[in-house]
Amino acid sequence: MRLPPLRHPLKRDAASSGTNGRMVPTFMKSWGAATASLKALGPGSVSSVLKVALDVAYVLLWLITGVLLLLLVAAVFVPLDNVNITVSGDSGGRELPLTRTLALFGLGAATAYFGGFVLILRSLRRIFRTLTMGDPFHPANVRRLRQIGLILAVVTGGVWLAQGMVAARLAPGVMDPQGLGELLTPVFSVLIVFVLAEVFREGARLRRESELTI
Repeated sequence: MRLPPLRHPLKRDAASSGTNGRMVPTFMKSWGAATASLKALGPGSVSSVLKVALDVAYVLLWLITGVLLLLLVAAVFVPLDNVNITVSGDSGGRELPLTRTLALFGLGAATAYFGGFVLILRSLRRIFRTLTMGDPFHPANVRRLRQIGLILAVVTGGVWLAQGMVAARLAPGVMDPQGLGELLTPVFSVLIVFVLAEVFREGARLRRESELTI
C-alpha cells in the first residue's frame, strides 16, 4: 500500500493564504489593519485631532499674549523705584536696576514673540481646517504657508537681535550673543515652509487644471 506524501507543517496553500504562498506574520496583519483604519484627511482623521490641539494651543497663546500686553501697559504707569532684576548667564549673574525702559523693552519683546506665534497658529488652524474637509490643496493654503514662513523669519531675526542687544548693552560679559551658527536650524525651518508653500501651489494648479479638464 502506497502512503500519501507528507506535507511540511509550515507550508500553506497559496490560495488559502492569499499572498502567493508567502506567510504573513500576525502582527504585520494587525499593524496593516490599524494603519489602514487611520485617516490622514477628512472628519475623524488625524488632521481633525491635530486641529483640536492647535485650537487649544491658540487659546492658551492668546491668554499669555493678553497678560503680557496688560503688563506692558501697566509698566508705563506703575512706579519701578528700588526694583532690581538679576541677569544670569554661563559666567555668573549681575543685579541690575529695573528701569522703565528695560521693563518696556522686555515686555514688548515677549509680547511680540508670543504674538508672532499666535499669528502662526492662526494660519495653521485654517490650513488644518481644509485638511479636515478633505481639501489639502486649497488655493488659500499657499498664502497661509507663505505667511507662516515670513512670520517665523521675523520672529527668528527679532530674537537674535534682542538677545544681541541684551548681551551688549544690559549684561556685557554675562550673556553671550547668539552666533550665526545658531541661526542654521531656524533658517532651515523657514526654507522648508516656503518649499511646502510651492508644493501646495503646484498641487492647487494641478487640481484646477483637472477641474477644467472635467
